[in-house]
Amino acid sequence: MKKDGLKQSLDHSIDQIILMFIDWYVEKGKVDPLDRIYLVNQLLELLGKKGLEIEPSQKMINLSHLDLLDHLIKYAVDNKIIEDTSSEKDIFGAKIMNIVTPRPSEVNDQFWKLYAQDIIKATEYFYAFSKESNYIKTREIAKNIEYKHQTEYGEIEITINLSKPEKDPKNIAAAKIEKLNYPVNMLCMENEGYAGNKTHPGRSNHRIIRMDVSGELWGFQYSPYSYYNEHAIFLSKAHRAMNVGEQAIKNLLDILTTLPHYFVGSNAGLPIVGGSILSHDHYQGGRHTFPLEYADIEQSFQLENLPDVKAGIVKWPMSVIRLQSEDKKSLEQAAKKVMDTWKAYSDQSVDVLAYTNGTPHNAVTPIARRRKKLFELDLVLRNNRTNDKFPDGIFHPHPNVQHIKKENIGLIEVMGLAILPPRLERELESVKEFLLGGEIQVAPVHQKWAEALKEKENLITPENVTEIIYHAVGEIFLQVLKDAGVFKRDEQGKKAFIRFLELLKKV
Repeated sequence: MKKDGLKQSLDHSIDQIILMFIDWYVEKGKVDPLDRIYLVNQLLELLGKKGLEIEPSQKMINLSHLDLLDHLIKYAVDNKIIEDTSSEKDIFGAKIMNIVTPRPSEVNDQFWKLYAQDIIKATEYFYAFSKESNYIKTREIAKNIEYKHQTEYGEIEITINLSKPEKDPKNIAAAKIEKLNYPVNMLCMENEGYAGNKTHPGRSNHRIIRMDVSGELWGFQYSPYSYYNEHAIFLSKAHRAMNVGEQAIKNLLDILTTLPHYFVGSNAGLPIVGGSILSHDHYQGGRHTFPLEYADIEQSFQLENLPDVKAGIVKWPMSVIRLQSEDKKSLEQAAKKVMDTWKAYSDQSVDVLAYTNGTPHNAVTPIARRRKKLFELDLVLRNNRTNDKFPDGIFHPHPNVQHIKKENIGLIEVMGLAILPPRLERELESVKEFLLGGEIQVAPVHQKWAEALKEKENLITPENVTEIIYHAVGEIFLQVLKDAGVFKRDEQGKKAFIRFLELLKKV
């Protein structure tokens, strides 16, 4: 049986591991052979070693750079260079990778040289680079549970997110004591090359591509825990809060002009319906076709004075208006009409109120993409009101589905990709055993659901129990999307949506 990389590397001394790590980069053509001695010495210093005792004359074993990285980190733990915590190991690992990772100027130079030849090759290079440098946590991402679920709206995608490490109690305690304001947040450019600390992840190996967005300097990077192919983040250099208005639409369309093979979108700019970081202006994008993109327009309409813009309601569990045009300016004007009209719109018959005591509730989640010459913009209508019956949000996952999904519905989930919490891995295993007749205690939040599943299914076997549970989870995520829809898919909701369109067409 083949040993895993870490166990296999334990048969070698740390000196051998150091040399093998640097030689991996030399042999792959990632670093110049002239830099070999320099890089070895940099790594020796980081590991607290005074020198080498060996000089191997030949390659010993075939290990990946990440296998070797694991052993270098283990050496640091064993020799008390760092503490044995996930954050300390993450920070130290990033510092090791930084030794063999090109500087930001070199990465930017290579990206834009490739861009001049082939746009797709440029992003493929940067994505592969971000994975190789271990900034994108490929091995952790591989742990995620992923599958698709068929619905009347097409296939939706389900991910149980097992990639992000749980927070260490020591770090949680440190965060309460140590209040640092640099970098200002997890998204700003000052993260590039930042070593990290107990309250902030290691970013020594982080690199950001600089790009122009509507005449302003922005950054382009990938998410460390990517949920889909080339999961990109676009961030403003300026420190400012998200503002999902007219300028955001211009920015999204400008990014599409630079990267036409990507989609790009923004979370809504209000709590409950917005993203986790509303304090920094940013968008997400990437090279992935989401379920929403496959959804058809089920009812077309025309906006006044914008004959070159096609508009329609999308057949989707949430409330989505799709705009299409070859002309960006016309599309911007159409989007402004929709957003301005929605911002001030109320319809008490379906619990939509634009304001309460001056506090705004209506927002939009915009998503932009290209279809050959067409620019396409989906505007998902959101509302963040709460009441006594739904204190978490009227248009938020309701209590009967919160045992599966309680968190906010952000941009990625709006488009049909569920990001479900890691607790479900173990909790669903207990539901599985319960369904198979085992004497096991199901988590109280799942008890009624598990009993209903057991009563509903005629024949549950070890062969089909996983499929039964996955199907049921998929149906719950579909309900989560329906809960978040401001105009429901019933007759009352459809009529309410038409009333909004009638007002919109006159603007």
